[in-house]
Amino acid sequence: MSDAIKHECGLAFIRLRKPFSYYQQKYGTVFYGLNKLYLLMEKQHNRGQDGAGIATVKLNTEPGVPFMHRLRSSAPQAIGDIFAKVRDEIDEIEKYQPEITKYPGLMKGHMRFLGELMMGHLRYATQGKNNVELCHPFVRHNTIPARNLALAGNFNLVNVDELFKFVNVEPGETHRNSDLAAMLEVLHHFLSREDEERRNGLDVKNILQQAFSMFDGGYHVCGLIGSGDAFVMRDAHGIRPSYYYVNEDVIVAASERAAIRTAFNVGENEVLELMPGNALIVKENGEYSIEQILAPKERRACSFERIYFSRGNDEKIYKERTALGYNLSETVLKSIDNDLRNTIFSFIPNTAEIAFYGMLKGLEDYLNKIKVERIVSWGKDFDEEKLTEMVNRRIRIDKIAIKDVKMRTFITADTSRNEMVQHVYDITYGTVRPGIDTLVVIDDSIVRGTTLRESIIRMLDRLGPKRIIVVSSAPQIRYPDCYGIDMSKIGDFVAFKAAIELLKDHGKEHILQEAYGLCMELQRTNTLHAQNVVRNIYKPFTTAEISAKIAEIITPSDINAKVDVIYQSIESLHQACPNNLGDWYFTGNFPTPGGNRVVNKAFMNYMEGKNERGY
Repeated sequence: MSDAIKHECGLAFIRLRKPFSYYQQKYGTVFYGLNKLYLLMEKQHNRGQDGAGIATVKLNTEPGVPFMHRLRSSAPQAIGDIFAKVRDEIDEIEKYQPEITKYPGLMKGHMRFLGELMMGHLRYATQGKNNVELCHPFVRHNTIPARNLALAGNFNLVNVDELFKFVNVEPGETHRNSDLAAMLEVLHHFLSREDEERRNGLDVKNILQQAFSMFDGGYHVCGLIGSGDAFVMRDAHGIRPSYYYVNEDVIVAASERAAIRTAFNVGENEVLELMPGNALIVKENGEYSIEQILAPKERRACSFERIYFSRGNDEKIYKERTALGYNLSETVLKSIDNDLRNTIFSFIPNTAEIAFYGMLKGLEDYLNKIKVERIVSWGKDFDEEKLTEMVNRRIRIDKIAIKDVKMRTFITADTSRNEMVQHVYDITYGTVRPGIDTLVVIDDSIVRGTTLRESIIRMLDRLGPKRIIVVSSAPQIRYPDCYGIDMSKIGDFVAFKAAIELLKDHGKEHILQEAYGLCMELQRTNTLHAQNVVRNIYKPFTTAEISAKIAEIITPSDINAKVDVIYQSIESLHQACPNNLGDWYFTGNFPTPGGNRVVNKAFMNYMEGKNERGY
């Protein structure tokens, strides 16, 4: 993605169902669980690079012996930093007792993070600075074991203030806007109440039903309880992804199916999806059940997972990203008047590559159809040379853009920044015939358009193409997200900027003031959640008109080539990703009322000149 956006966190959970001696004998190491946790986290490192954390719980410890432990890091390589510290602890123990790893019971007693319950988290900072105190898991300690709770998740909530008020908690400055802190307090409230009322073990299902009925947002959450119980919970719309796998040795959950498959070497059908509104509940004895906690609502699984965020090695996601590209091929052909001879196709590294292959397949299908029609039309009027020339015609593809990773973090706040930004990418010279060729490049999505304007368009223009067409495998991003993706400031979106410019061009600025006035009235009546007012700003214009204005915005004044932008349609997106229909950032059709409140608040912030989140 040329415009990098921070998003969805990653989650990993493992419950060992056998004694540590079992894993020592079967797998040759007492660290089987920790090794798998590390692997699950590394295979999801794409989901969070601002920090990481792990938590473990030991079962059947003596009273007074610590049983819940946590380790977090905001280091540049956070996963490696955490497990290096775990390794240092092992080395320190072995220094004085070299044979101790052969004795699983002793290792459990001496090593903090050797627990039967394990949880790992990868963080993208959707709120707050890159502060280790905001890294998951959060922990609520208590002298009563069953009231200890460690919590981590991939989520955003839009009713944080209401949740803190419910439990009568005044959070500190660090955690004031923390979704996780609010969720932890509410869950701990119901956990403590449950522990007070019952004497024969916790009814985790009852706790979850009471707590999660209060949360407005999208979430995939894992909790470890001091009693030895644990849970993994998914929101009622299935907005955030959640998968699990169970065998006689382990119970596993993660944000991505492919991560579980790789870590445990299992087939696709062995890894199951945790359905919307359901919880995977694991009891302290190792038994588990799938429980319906919330009534499932319309499935609105996030389509951005399929477009960009999840790793493309999942076969379903690979197929869907290919379809996203394929669905664009017909529109692209029309835009170049089917002139494949004078058009070069490429992609903006590197996450758009799979969609590029799909687009290429669509172009090849068209070219092969033309080949057959031409050959048939010849009848017998051809020779070997003529036939060979026709058969060997190919779609012209080249790797035009090369990302120079070393340039990414150099000069960030200086008058020279724009000049340096131009060189984040480099180009392959000699690929384009100046003044003749059209250059078509596909990107995952266009969020702000900043990198396109300041770097990529300038870079491509140096090759001298007659025309540059930027293709987005996603539709126009028009609205903030509040369910996990860090896109909360509406003024950042190039589609919104285009709509504003079009209003000015057509003398319709009054629509902005009318929308702002309506938002103020809704806020006054405490009904800001009732409707998405920002839709009124886009309503006067077609998608094509907004795309044309976006092309103007991302084109620097000194560029020679004509620049056009092509977006995926909503209909084609749904066709490619039929099971992930969450599209609120494109359509404004939010799955919960809190989404309307966020988009309206984000618009009000824009109108009032406030550079802050909408929630």
